Amino acid sequence: MPAPRLLHVIQRSLIGLSVTSALVLAGCSESARAPLSEAAPAIKKKPNILYIMADDLGYSDLGAFGGEIETPNLDALVKQGRLLTNHHTGTVCAITRAMLVSGTDHHLVGEGHMGAPNDERRGLPGYEGFLNDSSLSFAQLLRDNGYHTYMAGKWHLGSALAGGAVTTAGKTPDQWGFERSYALLAGAAANHYAHEREGSTNYTEDGKFVQPGQPGQPGGAGGEPFYSTDFYTRRLISYIDSNKADGKPFFAYAAYTSPHWPLQVSEPWLSKYKGKYDAGYEAVRDARIARQKQLGIIPADFTPYPGAPETTSRSPATAGFNTASAKYINANNGMAQGYADYGPGKVNKKWASLTALEKKAQARYMEIYAGMVDNLDHNIGLLIQHLKDIGEYDNTYIMFQSDNGAEGWPIDSGADPRLTDEANAIEPVYATLGTDNGAQAARRLQYGLRWAEVSATPFRLTKGYAGEGSVATPLIVRLPGQTSRLPNLSALTHITDNTATFLALAGVTPPTQAAPAAVDAGGVDRNRGKVVYNGRNVYPVTGKSLLPLLEGSTASVRTEPLGHESYGRAYLISADGKWKALWNEPPTGPLDGRWQLYDLTRDRGETTDVAAQNQALTNTMVGEWQQFMQRVGGVEPLKPQGYY
Repeated sequence: MPAPRLLHVIQRSLIGLSVTSALVLAGCSESARAPLSEAAPAIKKKPNILYIMADDLGYSDLGAFGGEIETPNLDALVKQGRLLTNHHTGTVCAITRAMLVSGTDHHLVGEGHMGAPNDERRGLPGYEGFLNDSSLSFAQLLRDNGYHTYMAGKWHLGSALAGGAVTTAGKTPDQWGFERSYALLAGAAANHYAHEREGSTNYTEDGKFVQPGQPGQPGGAGGEPFYSTDFYTRRLISYIDSNKADGKPFFAYAAYTSPHWPLQVSEPWLSKYKGKYDAGYEAVRDARIARQKQLGIIPADFTPYPGAPETTSRSPATAGFNTASAKYINANNGMAQGYADYGPGKVNKKWASLTALEKKAQARYMEIYAGMVDNLDHNIGLLIQHLKDIGEYDNTYIMFQSDNGAEGWPIDSGADPRLTDEANAIEPVYATLGTDNGAQAARRLQYGLRWAEVSATPFRLTKGYAGEGSVATPLIVRLPGQTSRLPNLSALTHITDNTATFLALAGVTPPTQAAPAAVDAGGVDRNRGKVVYNGRNVYPVTGKSLLPLLEGSTASVRTEPLGHESYGRAYLISADGKWKALWNEPPTGPLDGRWQLYDLTRDRGETTDVAAQNQALTNTMVGEWQQFMQRVGGVEPLKPQGYY
């Protein structure tokens, strides 16, 4: 078989890496290597980068990952790329995005908590609630090295315009190296059709507030239509086209807010999945598992997480919960240390326990969600087709992923949603679900705990927790010039590795000059571990480039354990990807507050806790997690609780 065009696109002089025969023959050994073609013409332009992020998309929602939702454009991308099936993010949106932009742990760069915490950590370094000045920005590095940098979509890392109160609000994308940007500053839109009021400060374009929905603005009288996914696609295409004549490479960040609530989408997607989910949670989930095994996403003998036990009423909080004398169980203190308090559980019913009206509403929620994912795929197809139309597709690195696992928090905050769901199943409300209501705030539809569990298939738990269903996300990569699918990669990878990969593709060496010491009154060197860039003292990129893996290396990019903490929930995965120690607060986690241990090579569904049989290993990993927290300045909250 002749070498694909990849060998004519990525040259050793551009990225300093060899190209392997794994990019020539799909299915061949990843360790096989082929020399560069001597006849290959030199390519003067560095590769473009298109990075696409979905918001709260579950692991199994895409067709290529076993889902029944139609995603033909992403599925087609897989046929010219590959899947990374063991990729990890943060547990929630802003935490993931902070690690993406900075290339290092979120505690170091201001998002130790999504937004500033309202507990004893408030005001501590790393808990500002926005990307702080100790952060690098890959966009700035790329722009400083000859790239155009564009983004459209969700930012969630700061909202102060240039010259504003940055110390209390953080910076908008234009101040972090994005040459052109249209950004939703907050974590979620109140309405995917915008309808912003005059004077609102939810959106910026190129560092100035804009109000989509106002006259002359997108979504307003005399302006172009505004549905978030459609609009962000058009804007990003316009940015790409604005400078294409100069021949410079570009980085384009499509930061979609779909399929994050509120569940809304236009026709034909709004009605496309009617009746598709009438069989309920368990049937849809079982079908996804079967497809995942057929597709090789999981092995045939994989034991999936069976789903959370049914609870038809809330388990009570402990007597001391929310009292001044409470001693809350956390990742450092369980019942063995004299701590006993935790909060209430949630109502989480199975399909058979729902009333007919509840089933009608719940099925409709998932229909709308599926329509949003389908529409998202449609827009990704438009982006990719545009790259082909302008002759840039072959020279573009494309990466797609979700920012975290599926959003499973119920709008009723854990109480029985029956009354809400039954009201939504009755006309005239039912016919309006998922539509544009013409108002700034839409009906805040969410699809709830069980559908999120379906999206997370085959993993345990959902967004915000320490389970794989929260932090393992779908990842698709296509290298420039790649024309055939390569075998799935199961190596442990992380969101910070994306950052390092972007820089490696662009031939940019991250800064390494050590920052001068800055010892405070307490004797702490505030510049410890930092490097200097553009006169600022910042934390270096700690992620590792994925290019060696993508080019056929069998050596893992990870040499140390992967630690994480948010909302008090925690995990540590061993460097070889085999063991995972994790902690969730009761009643989701063990009632005595102990850490759990799972062998991910045998039980990535996290179905069998083996901590008791491996107590010494568990203790060692918990100690390593505590060391990780010390290194990144993380503080375990006295009262762990979720993000709502």
